[in-house]
Amino acid sequence: MANLKVTLSGWELDNPVIASSGTYGYGLLFTDIYDVNILGSFSLKGTTYEPRFGNPQPRSAECEYGVLSSIGLQNPGIDAVMSEELPKLRRHYRKRVFANVCGSSVEEYACVASRFDESEQVGIIEVNLSCPNVKEGGMNFGSDPAMAARVTGEVKKAVSKPVYVKLSSGVTDIVSIAVACEQAGADGLCMVNTMPGIRIDLRTRKPVLGTKTGGYSSPAMLPISERMVFQAYEAVSVPIIGMCGVSTARDVLEMMMAGASAVQIGSANLLNPRICKEIIDALPAEMEEYGINSLSEIIGSAH
Repeated sequence: MANLKVTLSGWELDNPVIASSGTYGYGLLFTDIYDVNILGSFSLKGTTYEPRFGNPQPRSAECEYGVLSSIGLQNPGIDAVMSEELPKLRRHYRKRVFANVCGSSVEEYACVASRFDESEQVGIIEVNLSCPNVKEGGMNFGSDPAMAARVTGEVKKAVSKPVYVKLSSGVTDIVSIAVACEQAGADGLCMVNTMPGIRIDLRTRKPVLGTKTGGYSSPAMLPISERMVFQAYEAVSVPIIGMCGVSTARDVLEMMMAGASAVQIGSANLLNPRICKEIIDALPAEMEEYGINSLSEIIGSAH
């Protein structure tokens, strides 16, 4: 029988399929579609200290090969997530989750992370470095190795749970940022977030999104994100979770051979809400076709 189990920082997952933050809400919307407990895990909506309404409409635009979105971290704030969303989730989901932490300052990251650290439902703190640093003129925390390391270090000081840092795709040197995060204490990396993009409405001659640009993700992004995982795997020793463009069981195998210990499924959930289940169901047959008995044995095997 095919062994789909993988391990992240001592946490054994039934399979490597994790639904990505921002595409799965708090899991409740999917409970009528399939048993969400089949997932390896999923990542909660990005959470800030105070509630956020999000970006102006329109927030999403379909592309021929994917989705362009600019949600703007809409969320009810850490207090509401801890007191309302997590208790509701407990009634439907028995496994631990990733808590996606966002902020506009280093202090906010550390504060939100420390609150999630109190919850037994949270297995890993996922630090989203794609947030704009308001104190530095809006530059993303993940665009500079020193800035990324500072956030990582401060969050590590504030929590006892494993910290995985979610890196941005819109950088010229992903390896230097990955190494900086590892040296600052990151227990793992999530690679990578969406790529900045834009669509123009031909009738209005204006950008489709209310914020003009947004994050683009599609199957066409897989070779780019896979390349970044491949490069980082040779430079760091912590586990990597591959993401951006993963939409089939074969993509999962590829990403793991590149160096990922698990994968996250993002925009594919928006296009096909059953996609995570379909990928999990398809993995044993794909493994058999390529002579794979255990997924853990292929991690980094392309190197």
